[in-house]
Amino acid sequence: MRTRIKICGITNIDDVRVAVEAGVDALGFNLYSGSSRYIDVDTARYLVSELPPFVASVGLFVNESADNVAKICDQVDFDYLQFHGDETADFCSQFSKRYIKAMRVKNADTLLVDCDVYSTSSAVMLDAYVADEFGGTGSVINWRELPVFERPVILAGGLNVHNIIQAIALVKPYAVDVSSGVESRKGLKDAGKIRDFISAVAAADRSSLKND
Repeated sequence: MRTRIKICGITNIDDVRVAVEAGVDALGFNLYSGSSRYIDVDTARYLVSELPPFVASVGLFVNESADNVAKICDQVDFDYLQFHGDETADFCSQFSKRYIKAMRVKNADTLLVDCDVYSTSSAVMLDAYVADEFGGTGSVINWRELPVFERPVILAGGLNVHNIIQAIALVKPYAVDVSSGVESRKGLKDAGKIRDFISAVAAADRSSLKND
């Protein structure tokens, strides 16, 4: 199976075009005002409108009010919503949009139970736990401690061209999510790093097919 690729923290049209040309499956747009990768609603609407068919748009929220999420969704036609804070399953499922729930992995022993709470999600995202931070930290999960999931899992947390092949081999995720690993600085992607990362994911998939 081909590992899908999402690049998060997209802030400008040049990065959209580079990522699409390189073969990305989904792009994430950060509506959390506390993030250095935050974009406003007008920017999000423009960038999403420029996506070609079969490249999914994901709106990222952190502990946002239901009213604000709904208002933003009325203005920006996201394919998915991603909730990266302390949102409940009931909260996440109220917007008539497919959603992804990010789990900041603090205790791998309870992860399966924690993820089962979000049975209505399209997928769960496993990200590194860093106190008071919500993604894009560059910190890595201990992949060997992760349980085996029977549902789609998106692996995040400090992924880059140097570790992605090992990460895919160990976790076998449905998709991977990268932000800081393909940046020249926060909020600005590096075209070469994007291409190298996507090539490395393809190499990991080829290796997996040979081993299967």
